[in-house]
Amino acid sequence: MAEKSPSPDPQDISHMLAVAFKDLYSGNVFEVDTTTNCIKSQEGDNVYQDSYTDELEKLLAECQSRLTEADKAEKEIIQAQARAEREEKRVLNQMKIDAGEDFHKLGLPPVASSFRWIVDNELLRKNNLICPEDYITEKLPLAKAPKGESEPGYLKGARKQRAFSLDESVYLSDSVTSVSSALSSTPDSSLEAKTNNKKTKALQKPDRKEKRSWKAEELSEYLSRLEKSQNFLKNPRFFPPNTLDGGKSLLISQEKVEEIIARREAEDTKGDTSFVPVFLASPPSVLFSYDKAGQVYEMTVELRNITSTGQHVRLIPPSTSVFFIWPGKYPGKGGMIAPGMACQYTVQFIPEYLGEYEDYILVESQGSESFVIPIQAKVSLPVLTLPDFIDCGPCLVGGIKTTAVLCRNGGDRTGKFSIMPEKAWPAPDSGVAATADFVIQDPFGIQPAVLELAPGQNATVEVVFFPSLPEASQQTFTILCDNYPINYITLTGLGEVIALELLFVTGGESKAQLGEVTDATAQHLIRFEPQNPQSTKEKRLLIKNSTHQELPFFWKIAKPNLKPLLPEETADFTEVKNNQDPESAFSLNPEQGVLLPCADHEFILTYAPQELKSYHSVLQMVVRNIPESPCLIEERMLQNIPECRVEDVIALEIEVKGSTEPFHLLLEPYAIIIPGENFIGVNIKKTFKLWNNSKTLITYTWEIIADCEIIEVEPRTGVIGVNECCEFVLAISGSKPGVISRNLLCHIEHCPEPVVLHVEAAFKGPFLCIDVPSLQFGLTKQGETVSRTFEIKNLSRVPALWRMQESQVFLAQRNEEVSTFTILPSAGEIPPLGLCTVSVHFTSLQCQRLQTVLELEVENGEGSHLPVFVEVQTPQACLISSHLVFTEIYTGVPVKATSKLFNQTLLPAKYLWGKLLGSQAASCSIVVSPASGTLGPNEEKEFCIELSANIVGELKDLTLSCSIEDMAEPLFLSISGEVKGLHVTYSVPSGSGVYSDEGQMPQSPCELLLDFGSEVAVKAVVKHQLILTNLTAISAPFTLEVEYFSACLLPPEQGACPYPVKRRGPVTEQTARKVKSEFAAALLSQGKGAAFYIQPSTGTLEAFQQFTIEIAAYNNMWGEYQDNLVCKVGDLQPKLIPMQMTVKGCPIFLQVTGPKPEPPIIRFGTQISGGSPLLRRVQLNNPSPFDIRLDLEVYNQEPDDEKLVDLLVFFGHPFPPVDMAGKEAASSGSTSESEAVLKLDPAAIPCGSVYPALETTDEPPGSDSKEVEISSQESAGEKNVSVLIRPHEGVPADSPYSVAPRQIVVPGGGSSDIYISFTPLVLPDTEAELRCDGLLLGFMSLDDKLARRVPNKVRRGHGYGAPPLRVHMEAVLRHPLLEVEMDHNRGMVFYSVASDLLPARPFFGVLTDAVNTQSLKLMNSTKVRLYFRLFLSTPSMPFSLSSTDPKKNTEASYSKKEEREQQLQHVLYPQQNMLVKVSFHTTLELLRYQHLPETQLLPGCQVLQLESGERKLKFNQNLVIEYSNYTTQLIPVTAYLTVPVLELSCDKVDFQTCFVAQTKTEHVFLYNRSGCRSYWNAFLDEQKSPEAVQVFSIFPTKGILEAREGEAPTRQILQISFAARSNTDYEAIVTISGMLEEKPCKLHLRGQGVHCGKMH
Repeated sequence: MAEKSPSPDPQDISHMLAVAFKDLYSGNVFEVDTTTNCIKSQEGDNVYQDSYTDELEKLLAECQSRLTEADKAEKEIIQAQARAEREEKRVLNQMKIDAGEDFHKLGLPPVASSFRWIVDNELLRKNNLICPEDYITEKLPLAKAPKGESEPGYLKGARKQRAFSLDESVYLSDSVTSVSSALSSTPDSSLEAKTNNKKTKALQKPDRKEKRSWKAEELSEYLSRLEKSQNFLKNPRFFPPNTLDGGKSLLISQEKVEEIIARREAEDTKGDTSFVPVFLASPPSVLFSYDKAGQVYEMTVELRNITSTGQHVRLIPPSTSVFFIWPGKYPGKGGMIAPGMACQYTVQFIPEYLGEYEDYILVESQGSESFVIPIQAKVSLPVLTLPDFIDCGPCLVGGIKTTAVLCRNGGDRTGKFSIMPEKAWPAPDSGVAATADFVIQDPFGIQPAVLELAPGQNATVEVVFFPSLPEASQQTFTILCDNYPINYITLTGLGEVIALELLFVTGGESKAQLGEVTDATAQHLIRFEPQNPQSTKEKRLLIKNSTHQELPFFWKIAKPNLKPLLPEETADFTEVKNNQDPESAFSLNPEQGVLLPCADHEFILTYAPQELKSYHSVLQMVVRNIPESPCLIEERMLQNIPECRVEDVIALEIEVKGSTEPFHLLLEPYAIIIPGENFIGVNIKKTFKLWNNSKTLITYTWEIIADCEIIEVEPRTGVIGVNECCEFVLAISGSKPGVISRNLLCHIEHCPEPVVLHVEAAFKGPFLCIDVPSLQFGLTKQGETVSRTFEIKNLSRVPALWRMQESQVFLAQRNEEVSTFTILPSAGEIPPLGLCTVSVHFTSLQCQRLQTVLELEVENGEGSHLPVFVEVQTPQACLISSHLVFTEIYTGVPVKATSKLFNQTLLPAKYLWGKLLGSQAASCSIVVSPASGTLGPNEEKEFCIELSANIVGELKDLTLSCSIEDMAEPLFLSISGEVKGLHVTYSVPSGSGVYSDEGQMPQSPCELLLDFGSEVAVKAVVKHQLILTNLTAISAPFTLEVEYFSACLLPPEQGACPYPVKRRGPVTEQTARKVKSEFAAALLSQGKGAAFYIQPSTGTLEAFQQFTIEIAAYNNMWGEYQDNLVCKVGDLQPKLIPMQMTVKGCPIFLQVTGPKPEPPIIRFGTQISGGSPLLRRVQLNNPSPFDIRLDLEVYNQEPDDEKLVDLLVFFGHPFPPVDMAGKEAASSGSTSESEAVLKLDPAAIPCGSVYPALETTDEPPGSDSKEVEISSQESAGEKNVSVLIRPHEGVPADSPYSVAPRQIVVPGGGSSDIYISFTPLVLPDTEAELRCDGLLLGFMSLDDKLARRVPNKVRRGHGYGAPPLRVHMEAVLRHPLLEVEMDHNRGMVFYSVASDLLPARPFFGVLTDAVNTQSLKLMNSTKVRLYFRLFLSTPSMPFSLSSTDPKKNTEASYSKKEEREQQLQHVLYPQQNMLVKVSFHTTLELLRYQHLPETQLLPGCQVLQLESGERKLKFNQNLVIEYSNYTTQLIPVTAYLTVPVLELSCDKVDFQTCFVAQTKTEHVFLYNRSGCRSYWNAFLDEQKSPEAVQVFSIFPTKGILEAREGEAPTRQILQISFAARSNTDYEAIVTISGMLEEKPCKLHLRGQGVHCGKMH
């Protein structure tokens, strides 16, 4: 099919008319303008043309009339089609709503067409068109009118519509003609006229119009039959005025009546011509004006007979209850109203509420037409003259726009007007009106809300518009007068936000480059090309104001915000900040103004850089007086604050960037150097160019130099364009000889630095040159004459006149008038390139140093100067110092000093040193180096003098002589000084004392003491230093020795390592410790417990040497040690320096820890509560040389122990020796104290040393008595009772720690073993962990008395007097506990469904078992390995431990005592784990538990019935972990088994009575309310009623119901059929059961058969 072109009017039917009428419709016709022109020009002399024109005018009028009728018919058809289409759509939509979503599945036919009922059939027939009634014979079915919903009471009066309306012109009393023309003439058309009047009303009852459309024909027939039955002869007197011989009207003449009748007959052939009224109503309509409800209003209606005959009248009262008519008052009896007489009726109006009421009074008379008297009741309320629509126009969001409207009360009385929102009326309380002064219906407000105006009084109402959203807003308000709505006003407004748009930028906008720093809030970026300073660049901006209102603005140039934003931060660019950029190079024109609504505005952006830098600014268009946020506007409206806060807002931000570049000027060449030399006065010219490579043209000005030489450039000033050059000419001329080097400046406008042209040129005149730089006559003696010669050369090509003489300035300085120099020749002329020889003679007259200058003057040339030097002297020398003092002189030690000899002249001088002179010269010897030589001119020479003195004392008479050649007398040097002997001091770094030995003289210095400390730890090495200081220059040997505690090793050589270790590789730390330990053992090998090792012990003390001796104290036994250090230096008396050291601590250490300063700790680790005892063997090592007896005690350290000290009372020895049986034994001391004293070996004392005990002179008084006293105390016997207070260490206990044996002797240099055991306690259940801290104290005793004390050397305490051996013991007790990690956070919970037993094809049976397995991981987070067993608390429950992992985490342990321990046990080492799998078994036997009573259920089994109808079986038990200490850990195991639940929609189906062999079907729903699938079977019980199988049937008989998803259960439709075979009652039971032990559902079936014809 060909595609049709679209038509502008799809309902155009012109093509149909063209096909039907062909040439008549589409042929050539006269144009309208042609016809009109012919008619207008018809006046003329031609009669035929006039007749033709008249015909043409008639044809045109007829054509126009037909076209009008055709257009009317066409319009009616189009409108009817549109209305029919809308009606059909409405019906179709209603059908879709009623049918729901399944409407399309029903396949219903389309709705019936409504076109036949809507189109005007009479109009179609009038235009000879086929109407729907011609081809549709179906009649419209009769239907009752629909009952509308009852309207509320407050709307009945306001919406009451009057039934009839008659033009007021019919009842004008002053115009009879108007009255007669409006009334009908025949009585038969009274109903039709009344109906037509009803149709003309705009407000009519809707049901009457519908009835008229389909009952008009039947009513007309009924009335005609009624009139025929009442047709009787009438008195001609009472005929209507429009009938023959009828009555005459008293107001209208008969001729006028006949004329009107004739005209009406011609106009309307079908209707009646009755138009003469019988009665005239006064007033023609009744209008009640009221203002209060419930009051009674009355009005009188008068009916006057205007015919010539007496008439009867009948009034049909109004149908509305508010109107009532009292009986009439007639002028006579019988109800007859004579012609011209009138009767009166009182109409009473009682309003129920304020509103408009309309009704009518039907007036009937003997005439053929009845007429109505309309009755209206209107509320007489004041009228507020407010327009119905008020447009507030545009307003910015957040702003407030007020529109003032002038109104007045146009009513007749004072009224109180209230304005409220349309939605707020009617109010819940109808008696309450608006009382607030301001009424708001967002976003509008009206003020005032209540007005009370007198009639004609004016008032101003302000309408406030405060939009909060950018959108068009419209709200409707209701105007109430005395709580009655009289009008509605609609407020409209447009909310806008600031909308500015940058439309155009010259050159376009720029985009930020990668990594470029830009402003954080600017919307646009404009970039200028680089410009030169002081230049100007413009760009045109076009900005559009998209809002509908004016916006005052000003431009602000601000600094850019270069702070980057955070990922989740938004910048507020509208806030005006005080960051103006005063140095900006950008400007905008105009700077401020007003943006017109919806208009484009042009701005000129100017970039004028002033300096050489980059410019970066932000152009901010700040809009003035912009309202704030709209959040508080409504609140201010309620507070009667119509103003809003305004502020300046940045509406547009444009980031502008511009850079500057310097002027690019290039000189070619940049310097002019005129080669060679030019003569004075010659003008030289050179050309050069200046290029302008800048962005703008330049203006230049060249300077002129004219001081000594003339330098100028032509042209001097001008302009150079962009990328152009200018050629210049440089002119230079010299006036003086020499080189010219000048910079000629060219000043560029707006350029800070000028262009520099460097110019160099050389000008020359005569030039003379002297071949020597100076005349050196040298050093001469007085009276000698010296001569020197030099040459003067002329280097120029012109002759030169010259003259030479001594400078007058130097002559004046010497106060001489005649020069001592003779110049030959002194003047002359030298030809070009020639030379001249000059001689100068000088004669010395006195000793002096002469410096002068000879001046050479050249005419027209440059002169020169010749320096002259002459020295005249005689020989002279001296000593710088004539006295030499030696500060430090020692006997036999040469000492050196220096002395200087100075030559006072420039002449050389010879010298010679002589011998010593004086009384002490024989005891001294001296050597001078050098002994003789020559001193140069003004030379100062230093001599070394070495003196050796063999005496002690002061040098007083000693002199040394020196002879100078050509000097009359020699020079003498006197020598003095003090000669000293050997002096040595002893000191320690702490400065406790200094001792000095000088010769053999007795001294009394402070005593030195080498204190190695009072808290020295056992086996600690303490070093001390002794400083030997030689205060003289005399070297002497020294030796140091220890009296008693000397080391057995010989001191190593100087610089050698004290440890003899053969190194073959890197020494490890362990090897170094071992070597040091062996070295210390070697030093302590004498078995005294301590040794002092001196390094070095011998050597030589050099002159003025400070020698440091290191003394190391080694020990392996506690005690208080004392000894003396013997020091010998040279021939000085030996010095005894006392030493002392107190060693504290226990020498015994544990083999496992080694010797450490801190107490050792024996850790038993973390043990299980109530576990097996642990035993540890501990080896004790005794590195000391003595046997030590240990008494061991165990203490428990409790955390809440607040005891500080212990008070101990002993009877006898605290720690006596015990035998094997534990009894106290006698002391077995080997030697007595006296024997120990006698055993002191004198040979052990170093040779030459002084032993304090053997020299009574050096021993302090009373030392012997002290020893005796001590001895007597020892021999007196031990104390019987002793009391001791010591710090509290803990509570003595034997549990959980114990030690064996309690007393042990550790041999010196050997070891012994002890056993420490730990027995774990039983930890209470309330405690999770218990820390066991213990302390083992070993009190040391020395059974050997020699070990306890050596007189004056060592004393050792024992028992409580010595620090005990301290061993800390730690253990932690914990309950055995394994960490459990499961697959789910909910724990070991199984969710199973019974349908797991259903296979893919359940028709062959179900599975016997379905397994659901979950895994858990057991982890040992403790620090001890755990032995445990795994089993279930209830073996009969449907749980099983299906698998474990015994390969690497299990270990079998058997016990001989209990059978339970013989089972396989698991062991988990610390931080190890194992996997355990627990399975839940679903079986058919398990499903039967749901039908058992609670008493028969297994423990832990529970049947759960949920509210949704779902049923579950819950199984609870524990997974038991039993540890080796018989404690258990429980892990709850829970399983939820969902079982299917079947339910029928009904339990009984009654087919009632059915014919035999007739099948009747019913449907029943089978529901599954569980989350488990169900396989069901349905069968009939054949045993109870075998015949039921033949009459009842069910389909389907089996199937699968899926699990429920959501709240609705799944269902299956069961079709139950019943077909009776005989005349009897049938009953059956259908049992529906599942294969998963579901509870069977029984459905009772019943039906009765009956033969056809027997059912009543």
